[in-house]
Amino acid sequence: MTITLPRQHTLAPAVRASAGLAAAMGIGRFAYTPLLPVMIGAGRIGAQAGAIIAAANYAGYLIGAIALARHPEWNGRIAFRVAAGALVLSEALMAWPAPTVVPAVLRLIAGVASAVVFIGCASIAARHENRRRAAGITFAGVGCGIAATGALALVFGPLVSWQALWLGAAALTAVLLLPALRLEIVPGTRARADATRSVWPWRALLLTYFLEGLGYIVIGTFLVAAARHATLGTTLWVIVGVAAAPATVLWGVVARRRTPVRAIAIALALQFFAALLPALSPSTVPSLISAALFGATFMGITMLAIEIGDDLAGAGAAATLTAVYGLGQVLGPLVVTPVLGTSYTAAFAIAAVVLAAATGAALLIRTRT
Repeated sequence: MTITLPRQHTLAPAVRASAGLAAAMGIGRFAYTPLLPVMIGAGRIGAQAGAIIAAANYAGYLIGAIALARHPEWNGRIAFRVAAGALVLSEALMAWPAPTVVPAVLRLIAGVASAVVFIGCASIAARHENRRRAAGITFAGVGCGIAATGALALVFGPLVSWQALWLGAAALTAVLLLPALRLEIVPGTRARADATRSVWPWRALLLTYFLEGLGYIVIGTFLVAAARHATLGTTLWVIVGVAAAPATVLWGVVARRRTPVRAIAIALALQFFAALLPALSPSTVPSLISAALFGATFMGITMLAIEIGDDLAGAGAAATLTAVYGLGQVLGPLVVTPVLGTSYTAAFAIAAVVLAAATGAALLIRTRT
């Protein structure tokens, strides 16, 4: 039996959900990006092993999203709390110098856990009386968490071991998850295309978000790695987080003045330029601009997609959208791997093409509603 709670009036749950997303996504999901170069530099793993471990995390995120999309009744407080504990433990165990299969399994677990926490926190914003304002606050947590992981690697990377960095990330994740454990996470319902007010806009949104997952992950995976030196790479990641933190609130303003569909099309077009710039030039200035554009758009797109999906297919849309997004993230690195060589130019070019297609798909939502 699905329990339907009344819409929230206070913004306190949105703040708690924001802390949860900072922990689960900003740190639990993305801490690996700035810590990977540190681990490679210390001889802990090689680049190939690093890619396998990253892919395991993407696969875990997809598994978690599909599980809740197919079984929304699992999305409750118990699952949320188990996922929170698993996330902290998986990060702490990353400090264990074990064979590659162990960190791969740990990142797989972290991926599943982050998907569960993400969907739970996203549902909080959907139930708020002022949904758009609550969503802006909730999703801002991801950028704050990313900035925190970048700062952690930038400040403490030269001073402590990679093991200490992972233990620090786990401790910070635990602290941020504490307020999120007080959230009222309730089971959802499965999004059904035949229950939407128009099937084609829902399908166009699914296509848009799948392409976004495929294109965005290429930028998110290789922007730091493509930097000419480690300090620049970590700085780029900090810029991504700083730009992402206020972005969701600002995109909420754009959605109010335009429409959510127009806002997501604009955000996708800007993210297209985030991929195009490093494809045209690998120098520092284009990389800095790309990092700022990427940070300013990727969580805004997520927030807007979930808002549009909630209007089209109801509360179960978040899990379904997260599943197609996760599928895109798994396929993204696989699509560009054959063109990876001495540079990442071709990979960014492919991402730009994909994001241009995503922008076009977003326009179909507008023309058919």
